[in-house]
Amino acid sequence: MNIDTPSLLLHEEKLERNMQRISDFVQSQGIALRPHTKTHKSVEIAKRQVQGGAVGVTVAKLDEAEVLIDGGIDHVFIAYPLTAPKKVERLKALSARAGLIASVDSRVGADLLSDAFSEAPLEVWIKVNSGLNRCGVEPENETLELAQYISTLPGLKLTGLYTHAGHSYAAKSEEQRFEIAKQEAESIVKSAELCEEKGIPIPNRSVGATPTFMESGKASGITEVRPGNAVFFDMVQVGLGVAKIEDCALTVLATVVAKHRDRLVIDAGSKALSLEQGVHGNKSVVGFGHVVGYPDLVIERLSEEHGVIPVDGYTPLDINDTVEIIPNHACVVANLFNRYTIKKENGIVHYWPVDARGGVK
Repeated sequence: MNIDTPSLLLHEEKLERNMQRISDFVQSQGIALRPHTKTHKSVEIAKRQVQGGAVGVTVAKLDEAEVLIDGGIDHVFIAYPLTAPKKVERLKALSARAGLIASVDSRVGADLLSDAFSEAPLEVWIKVNSGLNRCGVEPENETLELAQYISTLPGLKLTGLYTHAGHSYAAKSEEQRFEIAKQEAESIVKSAELCEEKGIPIPNRSVGATPTFMESGKASGITEVRPGNAVFFDMVQVGLGVAKIEDCALTVLATVVAKHRDRLVIDAGSKALSLEQGVHGNKSVVGFGHVVGYPDLVIERLSEEHGVIPVDGYTPLDINDTVEIIPNHACVVANLFNRYTIKKENGIVHYWPVDARGGVK
């Protein structure tokens, strides 16, 4: 491959197979797909997901929503509770251009949104804490209390509940991961049922971290899933048993720039691979990425521009050889590059921008 390094490679056929796998699952369950785009931050991939049947997309931040709407995506769920007036001003501007759903997990946020949307009510979902202990109200009674409060506000229309079982990344076994998926679904279904018993309809019940969506998405009463990482997969997902090495669509292409008696040095450091060695407590990865075709090599150390791989004895790699590295956490690595180098199995290479790269506000 005549590609300068370090580069972010995306294997298009693997991407398509991963997206088809998700699509096949939701169709088999009769539920909706609203994929999280914080993983790829790409208008092209988001469009492909919508063309493949997604009812809309999910974003983490307003920056991402703005970029995707600029790119032609017309229905966006902002899965991050907004509580600052400046952000609500931006949301208001976006609401004139696309269908939006906002997230709420406090009366403070609900009041602010209702005031801003008093003339044309905004669709909102309540975030429920299913065990990650980040944002979100507690299931059932706390969820009901906030739902009842939102129902009194003229500027909001409550239509759903959602959660993110990010703690599934720390699962120590498949059984534990399945149990987290069960709890994830129950936190939403039981909360929705309690709301409906009190006369508050909850038509949308959304779950779906990548490690759990194929289990929690099967639960009776769940209406949609929102996987993000599943379009790419990475070494954390491999460590969890959710994916195989050959499923991973995203790699970093790097060049060996130095070879010494006890080490190789590559031109991909923390600015290309990130310093993550897990996510939400996951400790299944070794080093800073998997060197494809060389499973015994471990990227043991990263500085900003260099990766160091210890060697003991002979290695076939030499200066100017290239290697592909599957990142530990694909979402973070995608945000480090300006573009994807799209590689097809027939060798054709083209490029897509990482459109919302750096979009963190």
